[in-house]
Amino acid sequence: MNQISIIGAGIGGLTLGNILKQQHLDFTIYESALEIKPVGAGIMMAVNAMQIFEKLGLKEKIENAGNKIHGISITDEKLKTISTTNVLALEKKFNSCNVAIHRAELQKILAENIGFEKIQLNHSLKQISRKENYLLEFENGNEIESKIVFGADGIHSKVRNQILKTGQIRNAGQKCWRGLTDFNLPEKYHHHALEILGKGKRFGFVKLSGNKVYWYALVNENQFEENLDLTVKFKDFDVLVLDIIKSTVKENIILNDIIDLTPIPKWYAENFCLIGDAAHATTPNMGQGACQSVEDAYIIGKLLKKNQDFNKIFEEFQQIRRKKVDYIVKNSWKIGKISQLEKGNSLRNFLMRSLPESLNQKMIEKILTLEL
Repeated sequence: MNQISIIGAGIGGLTLGNILKQQHLDFTIYESALEIKPVGAGIMMAVNAMQIFEKLGLKEKIENAGNKIHGISITDEKLKTISTTNVLALEKKFNSCNVAIHRAELQKILAENIGFEKIQLNHSLKQISRKENYLLEFENGNEIESKIVFGADGIHSKVRNQILKTGQIRNAGQKCWRGLTDFNLPEKYHHHALEILGKGKRFGFVKLSGNKVYWYALVNENQFEENLDLTVKFKDFDVLVLDIIKSTVKENIILNDIIDLTPIPKWYAENFCLIGDAAHATTPNMGQGACQSVEDAYIIGKLLKKNQDFNKIFEEFQQIRRKKVDYIVKNSWKIGKISQLEKGNSLRNFLMRSLPESLNQKMIEKILTLEL
């Protein structure tokens, strides 16, 4: 019998494990994968997540394994700046910085800090049911009884679907390629992330560690076709974009739909709670998906310090987090639509350039501020 079970060893589940360990609570994490391996390419951990990793004593390790990003810009196809974020002001205010890192590297750091004995790999959940406690039945034949269950198993969450019987996945009508390559970026982009807007398409890139570059390319679904040649599709973009694509081997490119989760009414039931994408998956347009799952774990930890009644904690947790994650899901969806416009791009770019920098900065500060 487990006191606490966490389903899913993604960034949210592993951060929660670190938080529970810090509070000397007994838990086990169950992960469907056979190993924690390089899946999903790169990720940017924003200032809000990095503040939490600092509290866990992991900030330096993560910075050393990744790359500090001091500038973020949106540009047109020819790399002419449309808008830029004053990252240095944010770094000063929050005493932290953005870090671009390989997703698997981050998971490894989080897992090592917990201790691999706390993580059960090759445990894909088949069924969860409740009698006096929760019964977890896994595809490998193992059955575990658990008093408290956290669902950190992503947007397609089995625990959410089986316990809360809710969760409508929404498709943004965009296809996204994510790639990882060895590439010598011009020096001015070594600590600077770019997103380049075109007509019904966009491209972003950021340096990870060493010469590793993570990139993504999006097109609207109506422009998608099987075996699409991205160098042809993005031929009107700066040559740097084409060179990055050409340098990437096929095996290092993954293709996904852009999706999110329509807000669900409740994230918890008795002795049960969802965190991260299982509760409030967002499109990636604000770079906050994983960061918000890290914030979820942090808030649960803060609440545990003053109360050990998990059911009261779960209710308060949703009350605290709901407004912020709903704001991010809603605005990220809108940003995705505006970024993928097929007509009126010049006007969009002009309006974005005209927006006062203070307005953009205010919105970012709101997102980066921790709630407790």
